Amino acid sequence: MKIQSQLSTLSADFIANYKYHLNLSEDLSSKMSQVMERPKSNSNQNKLSARERVSKVIDGNTEFLELSALAGEGLYDDIVPSGGIVTGVGMISGRACMIVANDHTVKGGTYYPITVKKHLRAQEIASQNKLPCVYLVDSGGAFLPMQDEVFPDKDDFGRIFFNQARMSAAGIPQISSVHGFCTAGGAYIPAMSDQSIIVRNQGTIFLAGPPLVKAATGEDVTAEELGGAEVHTSVSGVADHIAENDEHALFLVREIVRHMGGRQESKLNLKSPTPPAYDPDEILGVMPIDSKKFYDVREIIARIVDGSELFEFKKNYGQTLVTGFSHINGMPCGIIANNGVLFSDSAQKAAHFIEVCTQEKVPLVFLQNITGFIVGKKYEHGGIAKDGAKMVHAVANANVPKITMVVGGSFGAGNYGMCGRAYDPRYLWMWPNSRISVMGGEQAADVLVTVKQQQLARKKLSMTEKEIQEMRTPILEKYTKEGSAYYSSARLWDDGVIDPRSARKILAMSLASTLHYDWEETKFGIFRM
Repeated sequence: MKIQSQLSTLSADFIANYKYHLNLSEDLSSKMSQVMERPKSNSNQNKLSARERVSKVIDGNTEFLELSALAGEGLYDDIVPSGGIVTGVGMISGRACMIVANDHTVKGGTYYPITVKKHLRAQEIASQNKLPCVYLVDSGGAFLPMQDEVFPDKDDFGRIFFNQARMSAAGIPQISSVHGFCTAGGAYIPAMSDQSIIVRNQGTIFLAGPPLVKAATGEDVTAEELGGAEVHTSVSGVADHIAENDEHALFLVREIVRHMGGRQESKLNLKSPTPPAYDPDEILGVMPIDSKKFYDVREIIARIVDGSELFEFKKNYGQTLVTGFSHINGMPCGIIANNGVLFSDSAQKAAHFIEVCTQEKVPLVFLQNITGFIVGKKYEHGGIAKDGAKMVHAVANANVPKITMVVGGSFGAGNYGMCGRAYDPRYLWMWPNSRISVMGGEQAADVLVTVKQQQLARKKLSMTEKEIQEMRTPILEKYTKEGSAYYSSARLWDDGVIDPRSARKILAMSLASTLHYDWEETKFGIFRM
């Protein structure tokens, strides 16, 4: 049924909300422009930038679903735009592929800890969705001053090559194109790929570069003599194809993908896409300036889904959670959207709905704006913990694609029930107004002040109003800083901050990347009754 919008676009509230969120979107656009517009390398003006390589390798008139463009912002003394690496999903010769492109203008493409984390996240998405991996390599290997944070642990640099081996064994193609340095551990990226390309007089592959060879053996050798394109395509066999320049290499990547074997077609009931009945631009006026103020999440859904149609499930039960079936750009999905705090009935409703979607093989889209589960004596006695656990249990075990978009708050156990990062959503996106933390700053400050007061009371002491405010202020400042969408995205707690007006497009591209293989059957464990 079509959602009947109650929104008045001429109201003072709408206009104020729109201006506020438009400013947030423009701030996001400014931040994105700063990382997108990277200068070319001074050392070789013939080399393309990382994003230029991506734009030339994907099919014309298609879009690139970029991941975590704001990764690394403010993490280090150095500036590391986009974490020093560009990742995302793009169509290559008609096939969705995961693309990982080193940015050689950021410390020679070396790997900071955030670079490793971002590369691994891209491989995780590729593995989950059976996407061929295309590595556009131009890297000096690990960033040596931070080697202790890059090299030794399970999810450090070596995990990249472990993942390549596992994905290749699982039949997920691994393709490399070497456009510059490919040094030390990084040399294993092309060496462990199913097929690899190297650019003549530009690409080099070696475990140890000329300085280290000189130090270790006394041998004087140039980079080209040690590991250039001629060496690796005619002598060592490390690379399979030689390219004359960047453009030729990207053409060869497209040819490799074009000649891959067949792929499965989706078994979902796809429909012809229809636009929403309401303008997605109006989303900016739906969301209140004050995040504590209620709004009906159906107004958001109506501006995302095909025809603004939502077939609601248990509409009159557990009304603080909206669940229902819809389509986004012709692709079916089950939507789970917060419309208030989670009560026992809304948690049970979610678990039931997830069971239905996994039975019918329908992907799940979570629209997250949640302060958490209801608290208090009445609700604890009523079993909110076990009912919330049912929802968490269902989310954790659902083996259909899960895509999460944080449209407001993401706090406490509500983050878990609504498929936060720990619950393996295929993608997790945030809006600029989003907040994420264990609880809201006000609540955290109140809790810590109360604990302190109770400690003092046992000593028959108390706090003055001034002391209370002095304790609350730094807590509020900390939660304000650490709860922001940008703080989250810099650390890869999400897959990117997006403009709310592009929500439909981002969800559609995310869904499309999940549809081309059979999903595993879902098996649930024990639901506590």
